[in-house]
Amino acid sequence: MGDRRGGLALVTADGDAPFSPGPALFEEMLAGWRRQQQARRLSGPLVEGRVRLIRRFREFTGAWPWQWTPAQVEEWIAAGGWAHSTIRSYEGALAAFLDYACDPRYGWAAESEQRVGARPVQVCHEGNTAVHAAEYEGRPERRPLTRGELQAFLDAADDHVERASSSRRKGWLAAFRDATLFKVVYGWGLRRREAVMLDVPDFAPNPAAPELGGLGTCHVRYGKAMRGSPPRRRAVATVMPWTAEALAQYTDEVRPCFRAAGHPALWLTERGGRISLRQVDDRFAAWRQAAGLPAELSVHCLRHSYISHLIEDGADPLFVQQQAGHSWASTTAVYTTVGQDARNRMLRSALGRAFREGQQQ
Repeated sequence: MGDRRGGLALVTADGDAPFSPGPALFEEMLAGWRRQQQARRLSGPLVEGRVRLIRRFREFTGAWPWQWTPAQVEEWIAAGGWAHSTIRSYEGALAAFLDYACDPRYGWAAESEQRVGARPVQVCHEGNTAVHAAEYEGRPERRPLTRGELQAFLDAADDHVERASSSRRKGWLAAFRDATLFKVVYGWGLRRREAVMLDVPDFAPNPAAPELGGLGTCHVRYGKAMRGSPPRRRAVATVMPWTAEALAQYTDEVRPCFRAAGHPALWLTERGGRISLRQVDDRFAAWRQAAGLPAELSVHCLRHSYISHLIEDGADPLFVQQQAGHSWASTTAVYTTVGQDARNRMLRSALGRAFREGQQQ
């Protein structure tokens, strides 16, 4: 007797020993859930990662979805030792699978009852799943800089450049280059590698901002790739004119002083090659220390700062998400921390509107 969904036959060809219906039914559920996520245009790596997670939970419990209980979820989470954000991700994937399996539109509950005598139920609920317990759940070295910290860092960089250039001692070109690079990382919200791999032609005019000349858009060619995929490209609109001015000064006055200025790389070494990630990290650490900033801060914090400061300044969240190159708004949210000054401005704005509306009534 074959099942109507195209699964394995439940008996052998001879009609003697019946197969266990559990494995076949489970695989059919997973296949259907995979198709549902693909129809939602979720990325392949995300879908396959979720499917692997469901298999891991099944192996942990030794039971099938129609046998799962809330207690098994709680035991699994307690034994995992994962970070809070990881737990939320795992519980979300498990809950999404069971939402699919329990949805009457797909018929799996009735099919399970017919074939194995039990129905799957949702085992993730408000009482046993993690919530956003903290405003920022990322690692400390990946938090945004406050505006004061950002200004202190940039001041330390500019002071070093001014001292080096006034004495014309060796290394002033590299110092000017690096100070500009960090302004570009912040000004366009770039990752380290995205910035290092920039070429001069990667900046282009933006018809919507002709006043920025040839620096209206930054074309990122080496964006963070999904697993097994080539680097993702994106175009980042220039939203901070002062960073464009700093870059223009570098490209017009300083970069031509480097050897092999015909090289396409935007950031050249004094030997005529492209700078390395290690050089960027070392320079950031030196100026971070000079500015008296915490040692756990990294270059990536400048990208976090860009996203947070745009949100604080009232930029549309979807625009910020596209600028950052995030596929999902939830990823941008992880990057975002609103500072106290911005909160106070928002509070005063909200109260002002409320009082004005009250007076008009």
